[in-house]
Amino acid sequence: MLAAIRSAGIIGIDAYNVTVEVDAASGLPQWTIVGLPLGAVKESRERVGAALVNSGFTVPPRRITINLAPADVKKDGTAFDLPIAIGILVATGQLTPECVASRIFVGELGLDGSIRAVKGALSIARLAASFGMADELVVPQTNLIEAGRVSALKLAAPAGLRALTTELRQGALTISCRHPPQPAAIRDLLDFSDVVGQQAAKRALEVAAAGGHNVVMVGPPGAGKTMLARRLAGILPHLSEAESLEVIAIHSVAGMLTPDALATCARPFRAPHHSISSAGLIGGGTHPRPGEVSLAHNGVLFLDEMLEFPRSVLDGLRQPLEDGRVVISRAATSITFPARFTLIGATNPCPCGRLGDSTGVCTCSAHDLDRYSSRMSGPLADRMDMHVTVGAVALRELSDSGTGESTALIRGRVSLARAMQAARFKSLPGVGCNAHASGRWIDANGGVDADARALLHRAADTLSMSARGYHRVLKVARTIADIDADDRIRARHVAEALRYRPPARFWPQPKQTAL
Repeated sequence: MLAAIRSAGIIGIDAYNVTVEVDAASGLPQWTIVGLPLGAVKESRERVGAALVNSGFTVPPRRITINLAPADVKKDGTAFDLPIAIGILVATGQLTPECVASRIFVGELGLDGSIRAVKGALSIARLAASFGMADELVVPQTNLIEAGRVSALKLAAPAGLRALTTELRQGALTISCRHPPQPAAIRDLLDFSDVVGQQAAKRALEVAAAGGHNVVMVGPPGAGKTMLARRLAGILPHLSEAESLEVIAIHSVAGMLTPDALATCARPFRAPHHSISSAGLIGGGTHPRPGEVSLAHNGVLFLDEMLEFPRSVLDGLRQPLEDGRVVISRAATSITFPARFTLIGATNPCPCGRLGDSTGVCTCSAHDLDRYSSRMSGPLADRMDMHVTVGAVALRELSDSGTGESTALIRGRVSLARAMQAARFKSLPGVGCNAHASGRWIDANGGVDADARALLHRAADTLSMSARGYHRVLKVARTIADIDADDRIRARHVAEALRYRPPARFWPQPKQTAL
């Protein structure tokens, strides 16, 4: 007898239809799985067989062939365990075909018949709902809240294989009640008011948050670069529902979704170590999975000690910074992961960290400086919208008992600026803030007044700006105007934006002292 069970697989962060066909024929007892199964799918024979027996079912000694269609797409993961088990029960006459009609099954089976969590449940639920593929989606109980973020779908989440088959024979599944988590109140555990001094750096990060601009902070050790960067995510506006679903989908397929992530509207903050590989940062691997740039989607990617990262790894950031996505190409397929993030880099000015520091003497040679600064290529440096020098805090400032502005207060201003940008770009799909807009569009529609344009043109000639550099200054100026709630870009906005341009030489040469 032949059975066909509906299921779904994952490519990138998107789900696709899979039909699990099971044929139980006379012949030598054996199980064969075809349809390009990878390791975890091949091992499902042992899991499914033990789960069926331990759930009280009979596995007849027959030749069982399992086909995962479409057969030309590689199948990976453990989500096919449950549909394979249901298909065997239908093919061997222990369930009727009517029991499984108009239903999608996904789930990993334990040897005792329990149904365990799978990756990508949200993507599968969105697929099922968008095409009206089925009346019901059967998911593991652990994935219920995740899949429940898709409201236009009936969900069933049985505890195990025995409970599921009992309900299928009765003709109706118990539709599980989902309780979509209310966005938890975000506690600002890392507050900007904790940072003493550094008013210029705080202002720069506010501008970066308001416009989605990339920033590199340069300063000596202990100046507070890391402390500042770790507070940036807190001043970003809370995730919208659409953004939250994107973040959940990415973390789910990466196997990194936590209950806290389902119940928060805080933006992701990722801070990988400088020893990370290119595949770990950008994504990839034998079985491609999201990298840190995708895990930071709609949030912040912080690279502490940025110039300690290998140049080849840093150069991999160029495509996601420009396109907002990562494309991983393989011989048979191409996988796309979203990667729209704000990049914050922090680095010392030189290998010893004392270049330009009034409290110490730089011991680096000109050769050391050239080698150090060359780790960031010109094209990558040109994609950093803002360059901020973070100096050491004076002792008298450290002893000052006064407190600065709180994260909540700064976030209020940032949210108002983002609201202006959302209204401005409502007719431009995929553009949510100034950093993501075309420079030409901002130039033509951003409200640049005559004085501001004249100042920008003079600066472009004096500093020999590239076209990309010109437009990045213009976009930063537009963000500063948004913070001021000004529809026009004024000369003062351009003047402040120009202060965030990198110097002619990214790091100056150390002063040579006479012996």
